[in-house]
Amino acid sequence: MRQLILSLVTVVAMTATMPAMAQNNFSSFSMMTLNVDGLPGKLLFFTLNADGPKAAGSKAIGTYMAAKDCDIIAMQEDFNYRWEIWSRLFASYEHDEWTGGIILEEMQDQDFIHPHHIKLKCDGLNTAWKRECQSTAYERVAWGRSFGKFSHAFDDLITKGFRRHEFTLQDGTEVVVYNVHLDASNRYDVPLGRDMKDRETRLSQFEQLRQHIMERLDNRPVVVVGDMNCLYYRDALKTAFIDAIQATGLATVSDAWVEKHLGGAYPELGSEPLADETFDKVLYINPTNAKTVITPTSVEVDKAGYTTADGKPLGDHYPLIVRFAIIPAGETTGISTVATSSSADEEWYSLQGIRQEANFTPFGGRGAISISRSGQKKIRK
Repeated sequence: MRQLILSLVTVVAMTATMPAMAQNNFSSFSMMTLNVDGLPGKLLFFTLNADGPKAAGSKAIGTYMAAKDCDIIAMQEDFNYRWEIWSRLFASYEHDEWTGGIILEEMQDQDFIHPHHIKLKCDGLNTAWKRECQSTAYERVAWGRSFGKFSHAFDDLITKGFRRHEFTLQDGTEVVVYNVHLDASNRYDVPLGRDMKDRETRLSQFEQLRQHIMERLDNRPVVVVGDMNCLYYRDALKTAFIDAIQATGLATVSDAWVEKHLGGAYPELGSEPLADETFDKVLYINPTNAKTVITPTSVEVDKAGYTTADGKPLGDHYPLIVRFAIIPAGETTGISTVATSSSADEEWYSLQGIRQEANFTPFGGRGAISISRSGQKKIRK
């Protein structure tokens, strides 16, 4: 009798756990977005990126990306050190086109007599994917509007924009990925309120991106990743992009980091800046008629792993890594989700959300505001 009871208990226990186990048996894929900080240190007599990783650091960045083994990697500012990075990735990854760097030899057709006409053809974007995946369609699009030829982060000197890929993953799932890089704001302009044109330009770019996505929306999930140069407290990303798409009733949109780190509560426009929000974002779109949907199961801003041997960051952005589960539409997942961040509490961020030293003083030590990850403000008077 005792043995019979034990057997019944075992059967009941197994039956109770089987649905949860079955719900966790989904395919998945991983996505990394990373600004690789590939500007040259100098161009002629001009200092462009003195503190950048350059050739040796770019090799280390490539080694880091290869070790993380993500299915898809979206890079921005992949300019002058393309081959240093790619030499570490070619064994396992395919890639799209490189459009050049900030190189004098590639500027021979520029109209230097009329500097306002200068526009380099490179966009700094590059997407890599594991060889087990396939890119079945590719498109490169330039922004219709940009701002700042010789000021405001010089965005109008290059052909910024976005790239669109249609991928078939290893399990046969089809997903569309946009790799984007929006206009930046100069870090000195933001505290002084001189970045209005930058924010207006980014808003125009979000509208262009939204229109492009919606014109091509079908039943496949869409992932939009990249260096968006926006923070929710100062940019109308939620209104112009997320809310606008959801208002059509054709799709749902979420920010993976907001969903997992903030419980889905988006910071309000005009609110206090968040210390740990970054310019790099992963947005995902599920069409309402989708056969399969995607949902993030882990979100990581890797601040501990993206370092040199002496503990310094490899570049001026940290990798944002998201793993997605692929779920048949309409199913309840029950899968666990993990939000991870390996940042240290003593790190400080400017009002733009860029990592700074604790003694960062953009105005000679007066009026500089830094914010710790705990939300504490430190003002230098």
